[in-house]
Amino acid sequence: MLNKEDEAKKYILQIEQEGLIGRKIMLPAKSKTKQKNNILFIYGHHSSLERWWGLVKVFSSYGNVTVPDLPGFGGMDSFYKIGKKPTIDNLADYLAKFITNNFENKQVLIAGMSFGFVIVTRMLQRHPELTGKVKLLVSVVGFADKKDFTFSKTRYYLYLVTAKLFTHRPFSTIFRYGLLNSFILSLVYSRTHNAKHKFSNVNTKAEFDNLMNVEIGLWQNNDLRTYMFTTTEFLKLNQGSKRVNLKVWHVAAKADHFFDNKLVEEHMRLTYDDFESFMTNMTTHAPSVISDEETAAKYIPEKLHLLLNEI
Repeated sequence: MLNKEDEAKKYILQIEQEGLIGRKIMLPAKSKTKQKNNILFIYGHHSSLERWWGLVKVFSSYGNVTVPDLPGFGGMDSFYKIGKKPTIDNLADYLAKFITNNFENKQVLIAGMSFGFVIVTRMLQRHPELTGKVKLLVSVVGFADKKDFTFSKTRYYLYLVTAKLFTHRPFSTIFRYGLLNSFILSLVYSRTHNAKHKFSNVNTKAEFDNLMNVEIGLWQNNDLRTYMFTTTEFLKLNQGSKRVNLKVWHVAAKADHFFDNKLVEEHMRLTYDDFESFMTNMTTHAPSVISDEETAAKYIPEKLHLLLNEI
């Protein structure tokens, strides 16, 4: 049996936009009756195409699925290569151009995962002409404001100051090659505050090793300066008062260790015309490893499944 990396490779293509080279998944719908539907999935922070392959396969039950890398993520060239900073505005404009180039006159269902939904929101605010292309808008544990985080003030400012420091060279270079090497990560990463949630349900050494290998790959493949700069961006996030004339269908994690679901709803309602939430029993904000479609299906609650089947 193929592992998910080998299976995904068959559907991964190279992309080039604004002189930056990356990849995208293009997975056809499982059934001919759903091939009229087009789904665009935007993954979140600290991600790769392979990490979300299981969820991509689930989405293919409802339509053709496209998942692009964004600059600095998933191994793609970063904005720094062309002299730009990875601001939310720049990422939003990049995504708008990707949609225009790849979907032409087609309507599209857009699903944004966590920070990916932040980028989607900013894109729709900056490019309101694209709202007419959106057939359905889904937030998968997305957020809308810096106040949505459940961090203590001390931890919040620790993250913000640390992220700001490592957006600059030589600090980012020292961090990347001094601390993010495989040996150091395998020793200390699972003991860090945020990683403890990811490793809490690991029961065997094989599971631990698999999860650690995935995390090492994510830390080493994503551009560190982009990771740190975008961290400062979302820690200061305020989407403003510019409304988006769409309804959001939001998937929330009951045990989300990052966000207050009530505040997420409150802030999304300030931006979008309407909001409806589906609660899942996920025990973390987002797992690093989604081994199969059955695991990934937890991100599609039954009510959302019925809604997606109707499109």
